[in-house]
Amino acid sequence: MNGSMISAMASMNGLQQKLDMLADNIANVNTVGYKRKVGTFEDLLTTLKQQPEAFNQPGRLTPMGFNQGWGSRLTMVQPDLSQGPLQQTDQPFDVAIEGNALFQVQVDNDGHLGYTRGGSFQTSFTSNGINILTTKEGYPVSGINEKPIEIPAEMQAVSIDSAGNVIGTLPTGGLMTLGQLKLVQVDKPALLNQVSDNLFAIADGIQPNDVLHDVTASPESKIAIKQGYLEQSNVVLADEMTDLISVQRAYQLSARALTSSDTMMGLANNLRA
Repeated sequence: MNGSMISAMASMNGLQQKLDMLADNIANVNTVGYKRKVGTFEDLLTTLKQQPEAFNQPGRLTPMGFNQGWGSRLTMVQPDLSQGPLQQTDQPFDVAIEGNALFQVQVDNDGHLGYTRGGSFQTSFTSNGINILTTKEGYPVSGINEKPIEIPAEMQAVSIDSAGNVIGTLPTGGLMTLGQLKLVQVDKPALLNQVSDNLFAIADGIQPNDVLHDVTASPESKIAIKQGYLEQSNVVLADEMTDLISVQRAYQLSARALTSSDTMMGLANNLRA
């Protein structure tokens, strides 16, 4: 009875974490650039037990041992970086990535970096009065030189080509390259920490080169930048709701097993010699 209680309790803990993860996915079904979370489960422990010889009755076909499980746990949560649908907005600073890549942004003045698929950009002034390209949260967008991309005030218009080059139009009609968006490709998604709805960071103590590498938008890399588009969340609501129902039923089954074990233990404690 103790074994069934421990198994049910451990499984309920992991299932509750899965429910929280699914709820987060469903809540962000309309978040630009959001990547759904995927969980991985594993068995906690499996014990091989041997039955007494008295159980070896004539006609028995099964072996004399049995496996006793001790529940499961959620071992890893990682983002699913698959492509989400693109929605046309026709806004000059809305940018979407086609292919496997992330934008790099600067999250503070101490050199900490973040990575996102959310391309809803805008221009913002720094404390020094310099107009730069930022995310809607105000994080400066990195260029390939690791510096923010400056947008001079005299520019009449700004365009971004498929390679990520930010091109400004001068009052004379001439064109000026202002910078190029820096893109990275993730090799180990499990080592990315989701610090907000569509922003990822690398945990302290892990080298960025062990998690991702620089990449350029080109036909060879199968990556392209699309101006005037935004990538939507890659959450499929029907799939998440199906998983939610399955996890809820598994949680109810574990809760029922826990209640049954508690009832049997109460009956055993009340037995009189």
